[in-house]
Amino acid sequence: MPNSPTTLDTRRPTPSRHSRADPRPPRRLSATASLLLLASIIVSLLASSSAPTPLYATYQAQWHFTPLTTTIVFGVYAMAVLAALLTLGRLSDHLGRKPVLLAALAGQVIAMILMTTADGVPQLLIARVAQGLATGAALGALGAGMMDLHRDRGALANSVAPGIGTGTGAMLSALVVQFLPAPTHLIYLLLLAVFALQAAGVLLMPETVTRKSGALASLTPEISLPRTLRGPVLTAAPVLFAVWALAGFYGALGPALTRQLTGGTGSVLLGGLALFVLAGAAALAVILQRNTPARRLVTTGVAATVIGVAGVLASLSAGSVTGFFVATVIAGLGFGGGFQGGIRFVMPLAAPHQRAGVLSLLYTVSYLGLGLPAMVAGYLIVHVGGLYTTAREYGAVVILLAASALLGLLLRRQDETPGLVVVTSDQIDAALE
Repeated sequence: MPNSPTTLDTRRPTPSRHSRADPRPPRRLSATASLLLLASIIVSLLASSSAPTPLYATYQAQWHFTPLTTTIVFGVYAMAVLAALLTLGRLSDHLGRKPVLLAALAGQVIAMILMTTADGVPQLLIARVAQGLATGAALGALGAGMMDLHRDRGALANSVAPGIGTGTGAMLSALVVQFLPAPTHLIYLLLLAVFALQAAGVLLMPETVTRKSGALASLTPEISLPRTLRGPVLTAAPVLFAVWALAGFYGALGPALTRQLTGGTGSVLLGGLALFVLAGAAALAVILQRNTPARRLVTTGVAATVIGVAGVLASLSAGSVTGFFVATVIAGLGFGGGFQGGIRFVMPLAAPHQRAGVLSLLYTVSYLGLGLPAMVAGYLIVHVGGLYTTAREYGAVVILLAASALLGLLLRRQDETPGLVVVTSDQIDAALE
């Protein structure tokens, strides 16, 4: 009797997964390799953002512009990052991480070409805007992608990588300027090659999210402040603004201050070293205080910021290079602790549907602190009191903001919920997952 169709089906040979008829699946990076790649992209993005810092004196000598222009060149980058964060930060949730990262890396390659070929301030400004937009577009996809791959390791890498990138970019650029030819070209060509290699790596990564509709709607900025979070946000905002204004202080004025302190000897290397020390100390603070409760982290961060900035101002008055760098280490510890503590002070209290808007608001405050005071300082240097006077006024404002944040923290102690006191980095990572 002939076999029934069912019998025939069950006896039909199953093709081997090694059969020539089945193409082999494309080779993909492992989760660990992908995580390392994403962290390296954050490092290179932030390195490219700080690479121009040691070159400002070179640009100023070639193109004969004022310190005001220097701070504007610095500030437009921060504003471009802010604009991209608000509009493009959620795009990878809809299109996927890889398309957004590839587009951002392509934008960085274009920015590096513009930097390399710039022959005046207008071209430099255009390059910085392109660089800021590409960086802001990538940061959301990078942070989310690392959390997709591994919550704990991704959160740690997302916290530490920015400081490493900012510091190494400034230092490597300073070394290139000091010891290698074509300083206004070589550092950008090196970064261009790094971005191209990283784009090739992104192509080999597995996609960590599924595409979904709503990409156009996600471009509309969402900034919200629920009533229940107004107190915590109003307490954390001065901390975030203050510590990022401190970063702007070093990014915009650091090289000029070290040049004044040293009388021009070794000024390029020391200018890059100042930002390197600040960012490195901030990264170290994140690692060492990863599980410190949010209240204690904010308090110690604010205290270190006040002490560090006061030490910087004292060293400027005394003309002490050693004192300047010791105080910079203390300020960097305050930067890292204050930023992480400020975020962790607020985010555990936000409901799931509120987190994106609240986090956007906190980053808005941070990048306003990075860009606006630096541009105001440039105007004051040219039109009011000169470099040292402006640095003292700038530092006094940072101290005032940090002190007001500490006062607000103390005043809210009685009204604070118990969970706010004991929140650790692991808990905030879980809350944001």
